[in-house]
Amino acid sequence: MRRELDACQMIERSINKKFRKELWTPFMLAVRRYELIKPGDNIAVCISGGKDSMLLAKLMQELRRHTEVPFELKFLVMDPGYNPANRRRIEENAALLRVPVTIFESNIFSVADETDRNPCYLCARMRRGHLYSKAKELGCNKIALGHHFNDVIETTVMAMFYGAQLQAMLPKLHSDNFEGMELIRPLYCVHEDDIIAWARYNHLEFIRCACRLTERAAVDTGASKRQEIKALIRALKRDNPDIEKSIFNSIHAVCLDTMPGWKTGGEQHSFLDNYDA
Repeated sequence: MRRELDACQMIERSINKKFRKELWTPFMLAVRRYELIKPGDNIAVCISGGKDSMLLAKLMQELRRHTEVPFELKFLVMDPGYNPANRRRIEENAALLRVPVTIFESNIFSVADETDRNPCYLCARMRRGHLYSKAKELGCNKIALGHHFNDVIETTVMAMFYGAQLQAMLPKLHSDNFEGMELIRPLYCVHEDDIIAWARYNHLEFIRCACRLTERAAVDTGASKRQEIKALIRALKRDNPDIEKSIFNSIHAVCLDTMPGWKTGGEQHSFLDNYDA
């Protein structure tokens, strides 16, 4: 007699079956290509409550369940000042997906609200620090964040258009302020559209973002530089469907011999340095 699957098992099955090519395969590609997980790792999966971090939690659970590489997982939710509805939604989704979350409090939203200069940047920096600190307290050596393929290419274009520099988002990096800690991005090769399709297929509703101003942001998206870049890339895709792949591949094939200037290790360099050598 065929066993009936419950809601969580159906969601897990969708990752391994229906969305295997779109989610599991690129997830594993990033894990292997960038050597994100090593034997003995104790990884804190950081959950904001959005679609990306919740999918990341399930993928990491599935990997630990099926891999022969021994590693441990913790699932961290930092409450920076959620409204009650967002807090409740995160707890309900974690229970539905059988993700055993550890929730801890902070006052980050209150602090960020009081600054006039780039509160989003301040909020992100503070959240990262709190997550590193809690993860280290729990014995973890890595934190895993839910940045995906589209975050990578949008950040690259934003840096060029608005930051006047060619700068990408690395799949992993060592922490400057927390010795022995490392940040990894296992969704690095997973496309946002496929994450959205997975969530819709399973009738999952996640919070839009980990922000007290979520409701206002839902209306006032025109001011967001990232939204502008998203719209630009969508427009470019109509004539060049491979535009995203081209941007992604370009950050893996930077040719310094053609650059008049570059920075490495905090030092600025010029093609003139060795031009006559």
